Amino acid sequence: MTPDSFSDGGRWFDTGAAVKHGLELVAQGADLVDVGGESTRPGATRVDEDEELRRVIPVVRGLASEGVVVSVDTMRARVAEQSLTAGAALVNDVSGGLADPAMIPVVAAAGAPFVVMHWRGFLEGGNVRGAYQDVVAEVVDELRTRVEAVLAGGIAPDRVVVDPGLGFSKEAGHDLTLLAHLDRLRALGHPLLVAASRKRFLGRVLAGPEGAPPPARERDAATAAVSALAAQAGAWAVRVHEVRATADAVRVARAVEEARTERSAPGAGGERGAEGTR
Repeated sequence: MTPDSFSDGGRWFDTGAAVKHGLELVAQGADLVDVGGESTRPGATRVDEDEELRRVIPVVRGLASEGVVVSVDTMRARVAEQSLTAGAALVNDVSGGLADPAMIPVVAAAGAPFVVMHWRGFLEGGNVRGAYQDVVAEVVDELRTRVEAVLAGGIAPDRVVVDPGLGFSKEAGHDLTLLAHLDRLRALGHPLLVAASRKRFLGRVLAGPEGAPPPARERDAATAAVSALAAQAGAWAVRVHEVRATADAVRVARAVEEARTERSAPGAGGERGAEGTR
């Protein structure tokens, strides 16, 4: 619900169009629909709270009334609180509760799941603050510290989801390194959300050393590849724009993993066993 999203800003800005699109995403295989009213791309200007509420609440209410499981993507406690009242099931805060001190008490009181993303501050003015000596170790340590604060604030351990914050205060190399070490993030002991969809680092990978990155909406195949890798690494969920390609990719990753398990089961093996798992 933003006119200035890096990927599809303005396409679903009307409430009716947004609800319809959310239902289409569910039909394509989405388990959860994430609704946000404020762009968090680098350089984006923050909207005021009343405008964010105006954008988000009718869409949350409309989707929830259709039985859709809704996540609200917000850094503001008041938006989270009203969204939960309107039927949202989960709060996805890219600041992990740092942007609004009232956020953690609101979520704790509601007993809702809470996504804690790795965050180093607002990206207004294009400030990425992406200096790391060891990006995996630093992101894991900073996330652990933030999770401890969230738990101390009253959110139950089984309600916490972690997100490495791909693209937030990170360069392409940082994002790829984090994807290569999702096991270290899973070791934090909480479900892992991976949100790579259409992001700049995928554009850099597709462009190669000399080329121009393709537009965001031409990065869905690359997103599906990341989704399959994340599924194989044990991620709880992936956040994407194009659902069907990712749903198919995750289905294939699961089938391959099941075949691997069957192959290693007692009594399996030999040419005949391999034929039986095809």
